[in-house]
Amino acid sequence: MDPLTWLYARQGAVVLGLERIQALLRLLGDPQEAYPVALVGGTNGKGTTARALAAVLQETGLKVGLYTSPHLVEFRERVAIQGKPIPQKTLLSLLEEIRPKAEALGASFFEIATALALLHFAREGVEFAVLEVGLGGRLDATNATEPVLSIVTNVGHDHQELLGPTLRDVAREKAGIFRKAIPALTAAKGEGLAELKERARELGTPLWVLGEAFALLGVEPLGEGLAFRLRLGKEERAFQTRLLGPHQAENLALAAVGGRLLGAPWEAVAGGLLRVEHPGRLERLPWPGGKELLLDGAHNLEGAWALKEALHFHGLWPAALVLAFSREKDHAAMAEALRGLGPVVLTRYRSPRSADPNALLPLFPGAFVEEEPLKAVERAFTLENRVVVAGSLYLVGEVKRALLGLPPEERWQ
Repeated sequence: MDPLTWLYARQGAVVLGLERIQALLRLLGDPQEAYPVALVGGTNGKGTTARALAAVLQETGLKVGLYTSPHLVEFRERVAIQGKPIPQKTLLSLLEEIRPKAEALGASFFEIATALALLHFAREGVEFAVLEVGLGGRLDATNATEPVLSIVTNVGHDHQELLGPTLRDVAREKAGIFRKAIPALTAAKGEGLAELKERARELGTPLWVLGEAFALLGVEPLGEGLAFRLRLGKEERAFQTRLLGPHQAENLALAAVGGRLLGAPWEAVAGGLLRVEHPGRLERLPWPGGKELLLDGAHNLEGAWALKEALHFHGLWPAALVLAFSREKDHAAMAEALRGLGPVVLTRYRSPRSADPNALLPLFPGAFVEEEPLKAVERAFTLENRVVVAGSLYLVGEVKRALLGLPPEERWQ
C-alpha cells in the first residue's frame, strides 16, 4: 500500500493520549530533543500565530521548522522548513521508516504525522520548531515535546464533546501545554482566561496576557491587509500585515511578543509579520469577469463571528456564501452569526463527517443546495459578484483542489 494511502487509512476517531507518541518518538531516537520548540494552541487563530512566529524567527536568521494542521491541498503543507513543504520523496521515505513502529504501537494518524514532522526537522538540522497543537493541549501529540514557549491564542466553543463540556474545562485542557517557569502567552478572555491564570499560578508559569502585559492600541484596515500598533512595556511599535480581519491583530500580537521573548529584534518582528501568509484564511482569489472569491476556514461559532466582522471591517460584503459544516458543529449558532451577509448556497465536502446540506435548509431560509462544492461556487456567482466559501477548512481545501483540477480527498483530520 502506498505510504500516504496507509496514513490516510488511519484517519477516523480522535485518539488522545501521550503514551503512543512518546513510545514512537523513543523508537525514532527522540528527534524532538534536537532543537527548541514553541507550542501554539487555542480554539481559533493558532495556525496564524504559529505561521507568524515562524516567520519572525526566520527573519532572525534561524532555520525554522513549522508543523501545522489540517492541510488544504496536499499533506506536504503540514511539515515545512523555511516556508517550504517537505519534499514528496522525503515524505514517503519517512513514512515507510515510521510505518512498522507505528503499526506495532497502534499510533493514530495525527501521532504519525507529528512524529514524521519532528523526525524531519531533526534530520534537516532545524534550529527551532514551531508546532501547532492539533486538539486541546494536555493530551495532544505535540505535547510530547518540552516547549521553551507556550501560546494559547484563545478559548472558545469547539470540540467540547472531547474537551468540555464547559469553557473552563476546555481552557484546562489547553493549559496542558504550560510548563513550570516557561513563559506562556494568551489573548483569551472571560472564564477561559480565568482558568488559564489559575493553571499558570498552580504550575508556576509566567503568563503574559494581551490587554495586561501587552496591548493593541489600534487596528486599521489597509487596501491589502491591516495596520496595528502594539505596546509592550514602555515600547510602542507599529506593524503592517497582508492578512485580513481585525481578529488577526490579536494573533499577530501574540507572535510578535513571543518572538521578542525568544530574542527576536523588533526589525525581525516587523519583517515576519509583513510577509506572513495563511492560505484559506480570508484568502482573496480573482474570478473571471472581475469577480472575487474569498476562502475562509471559519468552522466554529467564534470563527463565524470573526468572519462576519472581517467582511464588514474591510467592506467585503454583501457576498454570497458557500457553506458546508462538519456534523458535530453548532449549526444553528453559526447560521445566526452569518445571517445577513448575503444569499447562501449549501454544499458538502467529501467525507462522512460533512453535514447533509439538505438538513441545514431550515437554518438558512431561502438557501440553495448544490452538492458539488465547485458547482456551488459557480451557482453563488450567479447571485453576487463576491463569493465567500466558509464553514470548514475541509471545504476550503476541496474547493482549492478543484480549482487546481485535482480530485477531492476524503478527509477526517
